[in-house]
Amino acid sequence: MRIFGLIVFLLDLYAIWNVITSSAGTGKKVLWTLAILILPVLGLIVWFFMGPRGRGARI
Repeated sequence: MRIFGLIVFLLDLYAIWNVITSSAGTGKKVLWTLAILILPVLGLIVWFFMGPRGRGARI
C-alpha cells in the first residue's frame, strides 16, 4: 500500500510540474494545482484527460 501512495505522490508532482510549465493562465494553473493537491487521485485523473498541456498548441 505504501508503494501505491508513493506512485500517486510522484505522479502528482509530475502533474503539478506540467501545470506550472504549461502556457495556461495563472488562474488556471492555480486551480489545477489546488485540484491535484486536494484530490490527489481524482485530480490526477481529471488533469490527465482535461488539464493544460505543454507549451505547444493543443490538439
